[in-house]
Amino acid sequence: MAKVPVSVVVIAKNEEDNIEECLRSVYGWADELILVDDQSSDKTVEIAEKIADKIFHRKMSNEGEHRNWAIQQARNEWVLSLDADEQVTPELRNEITGLITSNEFQAFSIPLKTYIGSYWVKHSGWYPANKLRMYMKSKMRFEEVSVHPRIFLDGKEKKLSCDIIHKGYPDFEHFLGSLNRQTTLEAQKWISGGRKMSLGVAMWRTIDRLPRVFFGKKGYKDGFMGFMIAFFASLYQIMSYAKYWQINKENIKK
Repeated sequence: MAKVPVSVVVIAKNEEDNIEECLRSVYGWADELILVDDQSSDKTVEIAEKIADKIFHRKMSNEGEHRNWAIQQARNEWVLSLDADEQVTPELRNEITGLITSNEFQAFSIPLKTYIGSYWVKHSGWYPANKLRMYMKSKMRFEEVSVHPRIFLDGKEKKLSCDIIHKGYPDFEHFLGSLNRQTTLEAQKWISGGRKMSLGVAMWRTIDRLPRVFFGKKGYKDGFMGFMIAFFASLYQIMSYAKYWQINKENIKK
């Protein structure tokens, strides 16, 4: 198979359990494989050195700025952005190969097929949950914030039909760990952006999220897993506010 003029850019930190499968899923057909490693202390880099074309070592300042820097290292205009716990399916590879020569679109959003352990979360708003992952690097940029950066695109986007496999969380322990990290970053983002958040709004969001996800987004079809996802979505709101409140109190004392 002829290589497709796409640079695959992967950001990673301590992903020795996932990085080989991620890179192997694009090896052989993507023109360039780049890993940007955030000071891993495990074997992530050692494993990637056998597969990737380029490896950069860079500490993440905030997610948006880090991703903007990473994609600028690509030699191709077209970039496919992956996290280390993600894999491109053969079907998606074929779909990308057939589309890349088109000039009609400047970006493609791709469905993420996310797993918690061995369970594929089919509902709860998690699938297809298209994410903008392939784009012309000159036509887009990430908002430079610490968590959930928005994407600003100068051009047209098309939704693809084939999946990226996302091995999201090995278990609930990892899910909770991620929730803890992301709510800290969310609170810090509110503070750094000068955003005001009231307890009333936080409480309303906390109460609103569980039924919205479990019933509105049909999380009940995922059974107990769907309930836990809805519960964590609710917990995210109040945890973010609690950390925001605490940071504000500590800043006042200084």
